[in-house]
Amino acid sequence: MDKLIFGSAIAARRQVLQSHFDVRRQFEEIEESCIPSYVHGNRLAAWVAWQRNKAAARLYAEHAAAGPIVDFGAATGEVGHLIDKRGPYEIIEQDEVLARACAQWQSAERKSLETAEQGKYAAIFALDSLEHNEDIPSLVARLAPLLRRDGMFILSGPTESAFYRLGRKLAGFSGHYHHSTIYDIEAIFARHMRLVDARRVPFFPTLFRVTAWRLS
Repeated sequence: MDKLIFGSAIAARRQVLQSHFDVRRQFEEIEESCIPSYVHGNRLAAWVAWQRNKAAARLYAEHAAAGPIVDFGAATGEVGHLIDKRGPYEIIEQDEVLARACAQWQSAERKSLETAEQGKYAAIFALDSLEHNEDIPSLVARLAPLLRRDGMFILSGPTESAFYRLGRKLAGFSGHYHHSTIYDIEAIFARHMRLVDARRVPFFPTLFRVTAWRLS
């Protein structure tokens, strides 16, 4: 059934995540990682979660040049399994358990904001990660210089709309830990970069936006 709904690659990743994590026991530890959504028993809720990564992968395929990639707030780096990588894949992830799993599954090199090299990356992913931070303008100001001049920044986040809040409630997620909507974050990005492409997930009602940006 999973293969019919998600496709073989995502069905395989769901199986790996379900085997590796005890979501019920570890829920509070991994809730912000999207893993509970990826393996959710409600396949519609899980499908929406994976569509963000698929949209990001399509933007990467269409717009990103060859070169190093860094995935900010990568968790287990699920987008890395869906893209045809055109360069080394690095991650910035604070959680030790998630970072180790990502490094194990993808041979990903772990970086920090301090050790990631400015002007190096052909692509940066920040998928459903920035909204968990309190000082997003300062964070974006540190991330933007990591891009090469021809680099592509791929961003996603929740709309926090009434439909989004209802969807979270129906999926059984009661916690609220987002400091900003994706529209707030995109307004911050517009100070540093220009919008190249945008996708809605799903198209209606739009629960998430996935966008591609270049340096101004």
